[in-house]
Amino acid sequence: MIYEFNGYIPVVHETAFVHPQAAVTGNVIIGKNVYIGPGAAIRGDWGEIIIEDNCNVQENCTLHMFPGTKVHLKEMAHIGHGAIIHGAIIGRNVLVGMNAVIMDRVEVGDESVVGALCFIRADEKIPPRSVVVGNPHKIVKEVTDEMLAWKTEGTQVYMQLPADLHATLKPCEPLRIVPENRKKQAVSYKTWNETKAQ
Repeated sequence: MIYEFNGYIPVVHETAFVHPQAAVTGNVIIGKNVYIGPGAAIRGDWGEIIIEDNCNVQENCTLHMFPGTKVHLKEMAHIGHGAIIHGAIIGRNVLVGMNAVIMDRVEVGDESVVGALCFIRADEKIPPRSVVVGNPHKIVKEVTDEMLAWKTEGTQVYMQLPADLHATLKPCEPLRIVPENRKKQAVSYKTWNETKAQ
């Protein structure tokens, strides 16, 4: 659902995919190949939200701000399920883990990884390539080249998703039994722990 608010109409690039069960309101700009999942609330009612090319905002995320501030997701930012970005700037190629909360005027440096359930207090400045975990947050190490390559590969999977959804997503009635010839899905990406185990 796309909503005009107070004279602002969201701008969504034609290659982006905004799920019909997401809500995008007001002063929002969404770039190329962006994925917005169901249940996401992107509220540009009190300030601007910019989502640059190749970002993903997964299911049940919230992007919002106090009046007069903004949210800015730079290219290839990857916002995990249920995360809250409130008036923060998320750098290029950053991973924000599931259910993390990043508060107002925070700046997360490029190529950083924010762990699941992490809480970053208002006004914090996270240096580039930081691994950040905990509540309250703590910087525990630097992102390695290997970790960054793994993150980038995962984001590239999401960069393909909008085109796949435009091509194949459609409402349907459920089947009542599992077909005998139901094909297995390909494994296109592995978790960090699976990658490390190899």
